[in-house]
Amino acid sequence: MSAAAALVEILPDDKAGISHALTKMVSSIGADPDCDIRLAGKGVEPVHAQIRIDGGSFVIEAVGDGRVVVNGRRAERRSLASEDLIDLGSKRLRFAIGVPEVTGRRPPDVKKSAMVTTLRSLVEFSELLMRNYDIETIMESMLDGVIGITQADRGFVLLVEKGEPQVRAARNMERSRLDRHQHALSDSIVRKVLASREPVIVSDALHDREFSQSESVVDFKLCSVLCVPLLARGNLLGAIYLGNDNVVNLFTHESLEVAKIFAGQAALMLRNALLVNDLQFSNANLTQQLVRLQFGDLIGSCDSMLQVFRKVDKIASTDISVLIQGETGTGKELIANEIHRRSNRARGPFIVVNCGAIPENLLESEFFGHMRGAFTGAVATTNGKFQAAAGGTLFLDEVGEMPLNLQVKLLRAIEERSVTRVGDTKSEKVDIRIVAATNRNLQSEVKAGRFREDLYYRLNVVTLGLPPLRERGDDTVLVARYLLQKYANEMQQGSVQFSAEALRAIRLYPWPGNIRELENRIRKAVVFSEGGVVTAGDLDLADIHLDTILELADAKEEFARGYVSRVLRLNAGNRTKTAKDLGVDVRTIFRYLEKGRGDGEGEQGD
Repeated sequence: MSAAAALVEILPDDKAGISHALTKMVSSIGADPDCDIRLAGKGVEPVHAQIRIDGGSFVIEAVGDGRVVVNGRRAERRSLASEDLIDLGSKRLRFAIGVPEVTGRRPPDVKKSAMVTTLRSLVEFSELLMRNYDIETIMESMLDGVIGITQADRGFVLLVEKGEPQVRAARNMERSRLDRHQHALSDSIVRKVLASREPVIVSDALHDREFSQSESVVDFKLCSVLCVPLLARGNLLGAIYLGNDNVVNLFTHESLEVAKIFAGQAALMLRNALLVNDLQFSNANLTQQLVRLQFGDLIGSCDSMLQVFRKVDKIASTDISVLIQGETGTGKELIANEIHRRSNRARGPFIVVNCGAIPENLLESEFFGHMRGAFTGAVATTNGKFQAAAGGTLFLDEVGEMPLNLQVKLLRAIEERSVTRVGDTKSEKVDIRIVAATNRNLQSEVKAGRFREDLYYRLNVVTLGLPPLRERGDDTVLVARYLLQKYANEMQQGSVQFSAEALRAIRLYPWPGNIRELENRIRKAVVFSEGGVVTAGDLDLADIHLDTILELADAKEEFARGYVSRVLRLNAGNRTKTAKDLGVDVRTIFRYLEKGRGDGEGEQGD
């Protein structure tokens, strides 16, 4: 009699842990609850490896992306010897032989043949999935494989959609599709499998005590039925249903074991394919939505942004001056660029001057240019930004930072459309359009004497007010998803999405830095995210208080209790006066006080 074997978990202190007996012809190993040997540890894949009995040997094989290391060396497939050390991710195991093996099993050569066929079908199916995420192709390939190894006459893949099982693929032994009128399957067997999440085998359906009276069994004259649930990480996807019409070829329990092995692996692959398809569909919808809501490089659907877009459309083709007002990071330069891009000057230059970033003593030269020798360091005659913007648009960013003495010269240049270089006596004409922007309230600056009133009215022919991100409602999530897609593509990170917690944090955070801050956080989050999901922690928003959503009745009760407490404080705790002010019976006040004491609060008075 040969000896049975086991895998013994090795603890961090090198002591022996849990022992897993290897009693099956094929034992799956991984983090998924459906695995024969479940391991929880960093780097352990859902289905990481499998050990099969090959004649008298135990062979370990890597599955999918699982990395198997035996005695310090990586191995895709290796026969094990007693005391071999196996590393699967962060988990270490020792292969041990010595426990007497249970007798009464099927002869090894027959079992081996079935397992080899099963494994070959699984390998072919895995290779297909690596090349294709088309759900229909995957399900048909799944059926072809399981029909081939169980010798079924027909097979069906049913997926649970909106709570009901739907036939998504139907094949026969000749690898041909079945028409809808050929869908001969037992609803009662399918319902039992989906309800219990356990496989069902009916070797002789016409004489089975439980199902022989089923209408579908009688109508379709079903002989043998095998139905296995498709479970992936505890989620019920559907079922594989197999049928045989020939009483000579009835399903056996060996057929059931083979189908279970195949379904366990196939369910994980099918789940991944469904997730990929859902993600692709979501991305396609998002892309279509962004195309509809995109205005040049700007995105928005809230009323305030749509109003800005309409104004830009109307004023772009004119040459009137525009003043853009908004907090830092709201996209003022993008709006200015869009005005230029839609104007008759689009082929001319778009010149940006940050009035707050240039030293005051260099501002005049920066704007209007200078002559050679005009000041120390002026070694050549140079054009300023006004000359550089000829035929195009000059964007004066943070114009509110400009000193008063230069505001006078800027006003004259705008009015006369001519400039004079520093150190020169002759002026020259310039053909430009002025677009200015500021994060200050220029009217207040005018009243405080820090900004010239005449320049303000010269710049402020048309005002565009950009709302802060916190006031744009669902635009925050829309812009965030656009930026996530943009930086994931730029950094070649593949498909990335926000977790539900991250989306709630994005909605709740006030974004003092507006779109610029959102952009910076998302760029960093794409780099540090794992598993294709950006969390609130990746965005450094894990500390944002995510309010619990209450039912409406509870929310009303909570508001009423807080309001009663507030009025009590205003009345110095006088319950009678509070009841009178609120138009309620004094017992109502006592009721809210009792609730407050239960929460550690309370009022004194009367």
